[in-house]
Amino acid sequence: MTIVRWWDPAREISALQNRWNRVVGETFGYPISQGEQPGTGMWSPAVDIYETDHEIVLKVEVPGVAKDQVHVEVDDGTLHLRGERSVEKEVKEESYHRVERGFGAFHRSFSLPDSVDPDKVRAELKDGILEVRLGKREQAKPKQIRVNVN
Repeated sequence: MTIVRWWDPAREISALQNRWNRVVGETFGYPISQGEQPGTGMWSPAVDIYETDHEIVLKVEVPGVAKDQVHVEVDDGTLHLRGERSVEKEVKEESYHRVERGFGAFHRSFSLPDSVDPDKVRAELKDGILEVRLGKREQAKPKQIRVNVN
Protein backbone atom coordinates (compact mmCIF):
# COMPACT_ATOMS: atom_id res chain seq x y z
CA MET A 1 0.00 0.00 0.00
CA THR A 2 1.34 3.42 -0.93
CA ILE A 3 1.04 6.25 1.59
CA VAL A 4 -0.02 9.48 -0.06
CA ARG A 5 0.42 12.84 1.66
CA TRP A 6 -2.84 14.79 1.72
CA TRP A 7 -2.53 18.06 -0.18
CA ASP A 8 -4.01 20.98 1.70
CA PRO A 9 -4.22 24.14 -0.44
CA ALA A 10 -4.79 26.36 2.61
CA ARG A 11 -1.61 25.05 4.23
CA GLU A 12 0.34 25.65 1.00
CA ILE A 13 -0.90 29.26 0.80
CA SER A 14 -0.05 29.78 4.47
CA ALA A 15 3.44 28.34 3.96
CA LEU A 16 3.96 30.61 0.93
CA GLN A 17 2.84 33.64 2.94
CA ASN A 18 5.21 32.68 5.79
CA ARG A 19 8.13 32.36 3.35
CA TRP A 20 7.26 35.74 1.80
CA ASN A 21 7.05 37.36 5.25
CA ARG A 22 10.46 35.91 6.13
CA VAL A 23 12.03 37.22 2.90
CA VAL A 24 10.61 40.70 3.41
CA GLY A 25 11.54 40.66 7.11
CA GLU A 26 15.12 39.60 6.40
CA THR A 27 15.45 42.09 3.54
CA PHE A 28 14.08 45.14 5.32
CA GLY A 29 14.80 44.11 8.91
CA TYR A 30 11.24 44.15 10.25
CA PRO A 31 8.29 41.75 10.36
CA ILE A 32 5.27 42.38 8.13
CA SER A 33 2.81 42.21 11.02
CA GLN A 34 3.92 44.88 13.46
CA GLY A 35 3.44 44.19 17.17
CA GLU A 36 3.47 40.39 16.92
CA GLN A 37 6.16 38.29 18.48
CA PRO A 38 8.03 36.07 16.03
CA GLY A 39 6.23 32.84 15.24
CA THR A 40 3.02 33.69 17.11
CA GLY A 41 -0.48 33.35 15.74
CA MET A 42 -2.55 30.46 14.41
CA TRP A 43 -0.81 27.29 13.34
CA SER A 44 -2.17 23.96 12.22
CA PRO A 45 -0.77 20.65 13.47
CA ALA A 46 -0.42 17.76 11.04
CA VAL A 47 -3.01 14.98 11.45
CA ASP A 48 -3.02 11.34 10.30
CA ILE A 49 -6.38 9.54 10.28
CA TYR A 50 -6.96 5.82 9.89
CA GLU A 51 -9.77 3.36 10.55
CA THR A 52 -9.94 -0.10 12.10
CA ASP A 53 -12.92 -2.43 12.49
CA HIS A 54 -13.80 -0.90 15.86
CA GLU A 55 -12.67 2.73 15.75
CA ILE A 56 -11.35 5.74 13.85
CA VAL A 57 -7.96 6.98 15.06
CA LEU A 58 -6.44 10.45 14.69
CA LYS A 59 -2.77 11.09 15.42
CA VAL A 60 -2.04 14.80 15.80
CA GLU A 61 1.48 16.29 16.00
CA VAL A 62 1.52 18.76 18.89
CA PRO A 63 5.12 18.87 20.18
CA GLY A 64 5.67 21.38 22.94
CA VAL A 65 1.97 21.64 23.79
CA ALA A 66 1.21 20.97 27.46
CA LYS A 67 -1.53 18.50 28.39
CA ASP A 68 -3.60 21.22 30.04
CA GLN A 69 -3.43 23.29 26.83
CA VAL A 70 -5.14 20.61 24.68
CA HIS A 71 -8.94 20.43 24.44
CA VAL A 72 -10.86 17.68 22.62
CA GLU A 73 -14.62 18.06 22.14
CA VAL A 74 -17.32 16.24 20.18
CA ASP A 75 -20.28 18.47 19.39
CA ASP A 76 -23.15 17.79 16.97
CA GLY A 77 -21.22 15.33 14.78
CA THR A 78 -18.00 17.37 14.73
CA LEU A 79 -14.71 16.68 16.49
CA HIS A 80 -12.96 19.87 17.65
CA LEU A 81 -9.28 19.89 18.59
CA ARG A 82 -8.04 23.10 20.21
CA GLY A 83 -4.86 24.04 21.96
CA GLU A 84 -2.04 26.47 22.34
CA ARG A 85 1.73 26.29 22.24
CA SER A 86 3.36 29.04 24.29
CA VAL A 87 6.46 31.00 23.32
CA GLU A 88 9.51 30.01 25.34
CA LYS A 89 10.12 32.82 27.84
CA GLU A 90 13.63 31.85 28.98
CA VAL A 91 15.16 33.22 25.75
CA LYS A 92 14.91 36.93 25.05
CA GLU A 93 13.18 37.83 21.79
CA GLU A 94 16.17 39.83 20.56
CA SER A 95 18.46 36.81 21.10
CA TYR A 96 16.75 34.75 18.39
CA HIS A 97 18.43 34.43 14.99
CA ARG A 98 15.52 32.54 13.43
CA VAL A 99 12.04 31.41 14.52
CA GLU A 100 10.41 28.82 12.28
CA ARG A 101 8.21 26.93 14.72
CA GLY A 102 4.67 28.17 15.06
CA PHE A 103 3.39 29.34 18.42
CA GLY A 104 -0.03 30.38 19.58
CA ALA A 105 -3.46 28.81 19.27
CA PHE A 106 -4.59 26.07 16.92
CA HIS A 107 -8.03 24.73 16.05
CA ARG A 108 -8.87 21.76 13.82
CA SER A 109 -12.38 20.44 13.18
CA PHE A 110 -13.44 17.17 11.56
CA SER A 111 -16.92 16.05 10.54
CA LEU A 112 -17.65 12.65 12.02
CA PRO A 113 -19.51 9.88 10.24
CA ASP A 114 -22.72 8.58 11.82
CA SER A 115 -20.85 5.38 12.71
CA VAL A 116 -18.94 7.16 15.51
CA ASP A 117 -20.34 6.83 19.05
CA PRO A 118 -19.70 10.18 20.84
CA ASP A 119 -19.65 8.35 24.18
CA LYS A 120 -16.69 6.22 23.05
CA VAL A 121 -14.12 8.97 22.47
CA ARG A 122 -10.72 8.72 24.19
CA ALA A 123 -7.69 11.00 23.91
CA GLU A 124 -4.10 10.56 25.07
CA LEU A 125 -1.09 12.87 24.76
CA LYS A 126 2.31 11.16 24.71
CA ASP A 127 5.67 12.27 23.29
CA GLY A 128 4.14 15.22 21.43
CA ILE A 129 1.48 13.08 19.70
CA LEU A 130 -2.19 13.51 20.58
CA GLU A 131 -3.99 10.25 19.82
CA VAL A 132 -7.78 10.49 19.61
CA ARG A 133 -9.71 7.21 19.35
CA LEU A 134 -13.32 7.42 18.18
CA GLY A 135 -15.23 4.20 18.93
CA LYS A 136 -17.82 3.01 16.44
CA ARG A 137 -21.44 2.19 17.21
CA GLU A 138 -22.30 -1.49 17.38
CA GLN A 139 -24.40 -1.47 14.20
CA ALA A 140 -21.56 0.18 12.27
CA LYS A 141 -19.16 -2.68 12.85
CA PRO A 142 -18.92 -5.26 10.08
CA LYS A 143 -21.07 -8.28 10.82
CA GLN A 144 -20.27 -11.75 9.59
CA ILE A 145 -23.26 -13.56 8.17
CA ARG A 146 -22.98 -17.28 7.86
CA VAL A 147 -24.15 -18.71 4.54
CA ASN A 148 -25.62 -22.18 4.64
CA VAL A 149 -25.20 -24.40 1.61
CA ASN A 150 -27.94 -27.00 0.94
